[in-house]
Amino acid sequence: MSALWRINLLVGLFFGLLAAVCLAVLLHQGNDDVRREMEAAKGVLDYLREAAQRDPSSLDPDLTAGLRHVRVHWLDAAAPAPRSGLDEWLVARLYPDLPAPTLLTLADGRRVQLSLDPRDEIDEVRDSLVQLLMLFAVSLLASLLAIRWAVRGGLRVVEQLHGALGDVSRGQFQVRLPDHSLPEAQRLASGFNSMAATLERACAENAELTRALLAVQERERQQLAQALHDDIGQYLAGIRAQVFLLRSLERQDGIGFVTLDRLEQHCQGLNESFRALVRDLYPVVLERVSLEEALRLHVEQWQASQGVDCRLRLDSLPALPTAAKAHLYRLLQEALTNVARHAGARRVRVVLRRREGMLLLWVRDDGRGCNGLPRAGIGMRSMRERARCLGGELNLRRRPGGGLALRLWMPLTESLVAGERT
Repeated sequence: MSALWRINLLVGLFFGLLAAVCLAVLLHQGNDDVRREMEAAKGVLDYLREAAQRDPSSLDPDLTAGLRHVRVHWLDAAAPAPRSGLDEWLVARLYPDLPAPTLLTLADGRRVQLSLDPRDEIDEVRDSLVQLLMLFAVSLLASLLAIRWAVRGGLRVVEQLHGALGDVSRGQFQVRLPDHSLPEAQRLASGFNSMAATLERACAENAELTRALLAVQERERQQLAQALHDDIGQYLAGIRAQVFLLRSLERQDGIGFVTLDRLEQHCQGLNESFRALVRDLYPVVLERVSLEEALRLHVEQWQASQGVDCRLRLDSLPALPTAAKAHLYRLLQEALTNVARHAGARRVRVVLRRREGMLLLWVRDDGRGCNGLPRAGIGMRSMRERARCLGGELNLRRRPGGGLALRLWMPLTESLVAGERT
């Protein structure tokens, strides 16, 4: 039950209890009034009985018709209208010991019935009851309307606060509550807005720090890859050249040729491992080919190395800044690495689409999935941070048929697309 309905119920119960007390007091007072009037009317009834017996002509129907608290009913006349159920209940409640009517046969042969009649007093009590109930009904209605008008303002603040807290829990720290005329509501709104502004600043600072850390990480990777390529790579190339030169010499020593073969094989394996390490440290391929071609090459290499059927579907992508391309490439690289390590999948589908000003990336597998939500390891945290740097959002959920589905959406803002042109 809502707070407004609970307040209305309490107010209604209070008015009902107060009305019951007032009705009880009114009925008690009416009982005393009816008894007092009926005691006074008994003298009038005795006088009419004596006058009718002494002089029947003194009972003029026109005169007796206007008497209060005494009813003179001529039996040859029409019967009086019956009382209503409420009147009967009030008579039984206010004057239960009403004496029986007195039947007289006059000297002129007419028959008349004399009795006490509390109807006038009963009508007054009934009118008072109706007026009291109407007064309470109007007061209750006015009170409920006033309470509704007053409480709805406060409840509107509570509803706005509840919705704003839900937005904050979803990471929308830019939400603010409007100003209110009520001082209490304004203090509540100001406190919430201050909290949301603090959270927004902290989130922006964290995002900026994350972008800076990722940028430093990429620069360090690039520098390390360049150093490995320029130093160790050159040494390996020189060793292989010298081995080739030695092999070209005409020697009859078979053992020397076997040693040279082994040395060349080791150099070849070391060179392949070295190139793989350089590719992992920094995607040099992004500097040579487009993002679509780089993603396609990586998927093909991953499929060949893992033996897993991996299908890639790409839309025509806009020109993106180097940092954004690196984040997308790294994110897909980490997603496929997680599939290879944990999913045990046989099929993987990668889709990158451009739709209504957004870029959508799906990575779906048919692996074993996980129970509940996956734990946020280093790989997931890295992907979420990269998604945040792209201004997007990353979601991971279980698929109904088994496996997991990773979804990234990022807005293609004008500043992001124009970043490559500038």
